[in-house]
Amino acid sequence: MIDFILILKLIAGFGLLVVGGDFLVRGALAFGVKRDISPLIVGVTVVAMGTSAPEMVVSVLSAMTGHAQIAVGNVIGSNIANVLLVLGVPVLIHPITTQQEGLRDQVYWMLMVTLGFTLVCLITDLNFWVGIAMLASLAIFLQQSVKGSIPLPALNEVTEELDDLPKGNHSYLRIAGLIGFGVLALPFGADLVVDAGATLAVSLGVSESVIGLSVFALGTSLPELASTTVAAVYRNSDVALGNVLGSNLFNILAVLGVTLMLTDIPVDEAFLRMDIWVMMGCATLLWLYCIVGASIGRVSGIFFLVGYVAYISSLFTG
Repeated sequence: MIDFILILKLIAGFGLLVVGGDFLVRGALAFGVKRDISPLIVGVTVVAMGTSAPEMVVSVLSAMTGHAQIAVGNVIGSNIANVLLVLGVPVLIHPITTQQEGLRDQVYWMLMVTLGFTLVCLITDLNFWVGIAMLASLAIFLQQSVKGSIPLPALNEVTEELDDLPKGNHSYLRIAGLIGFGVLALPFGADLVVDAGATLAVSLGVSESVIGLSVFALGTSLPELASTTVAAVYRNSDVALGNVLGSNLFNILAVLGVTLMLTDIPVDEAFLRMDIWVMMGCATLLWLYCIVGASIGRVSGIFFLVGYVAYISSLFTG
């Protein structure tokens, strides 16, 4: 039986991760406006933090405290959840088109990064030099986004929000408070989540890899699910696809890239049997939708959600 206190620790941990990430982003936005820093520079920084901060802190702490497979499972599971769940739910409300300008470039990047990650996992362990290659690829991607060669919807949203913020509305004390709370809440929340997740794995009699692929991945994907669902209600869900592609890129290149700067991670053979291929299949599926230019509608959404439920079930029954 799962301890009620364990569930509370997970909920509290994920809550701190979400709130901490939000405060950090708000503080960075306010600081950028206060110092009159280029909206593009602030935008790239904020997008990176907003997309990756919870996953990154969880992955780094997991790897550094002897739970490395949680870190890898969190990234793989989040990328699967982003496609099958985060896109599957909102298209039941309103379809998502795949014909936005520049979307093909972004989906090619996502597919190539996913393929590269898959090949690395098949060939060798994840190490420092792999992390260097990931961060270098991320730098190239962000440079192309800033130049406008690869549209990044989240970047456009942030720069527009920056333009609307009044410059004198935030004191340095308030900015320091926002950033300080975020910096404290993120690792504290991650510590709760990692500790509870490791204990949960023992309680359920499953591996830490399974907890990373399921519980951690779902918990860190909930904010994206909420935002895409709200966007669908207001019939503005087209941006969700671009944000999912960007999130999957950041999960591999930023989250794992930074984690590998600190420690090497051996790849669990369990990932190679199924999970990494499911992630690759999800990336290929999105690529096919974008290449054909087909809308992702209700039938696709049902297919996505059934697939996600079947995948999660297989983790605990296989």
